[in-house]
Amino acid sequence: MNPVTLEFLHVLGACLFVGNNVVTPFWRFFAERTRDPRVIAYSQRLITLTDIVFTGGGIALLMLSGHIQLADRPELWGEGWFLWAYGAFVLSGVIWLAVLLPIQISQARMARGFADGGEIPSRYWRLSFIWSVAGSAASVLPLVSLYLMVVK
Repeated sequence: MNPVTLEFLHVLGACLFVGNNVVTPFWRFFAERTRDPRVIAYSQRLITLTDIVFTGGGIALLMLSGHIQLADRPELWGEGWFLWAYGAFVLSGVIWLAVLLPIQISQARMARGFADGGEIPSRYWRLSFIWSVAGSAASVLPLVSLYLMVVK
């Protein structure tokens, strides 16, 4: 594949991934601030959808285009900046898979129960706090990776 096309796909993946990581906490914050079960349930559905499309799509583009490019530049594995950037990206993914995704699935199930205006369970709010803390780390780490990749 053309190196310029690969680079474009990599940058596109970074835009989708980082963009959704930055926007999602705002959606959640403002939806949850309303305390309206219908708004929160709607927000939860859209967050789940955009995570699948944009976060998942961004990850797929980043990993595929990045690893194809690495095949031509294996020496990058010996570069400190690259290892830090790659490690930050992978750690963000671990947090997303191990903490954020299970919480989102649990909250989405709960949200279906209060989507018509029912009471929001206290467990939802506890999980929301954990999601916010872990989500902050999972959002900052890709920014570190992006910074290192750009200023390399």
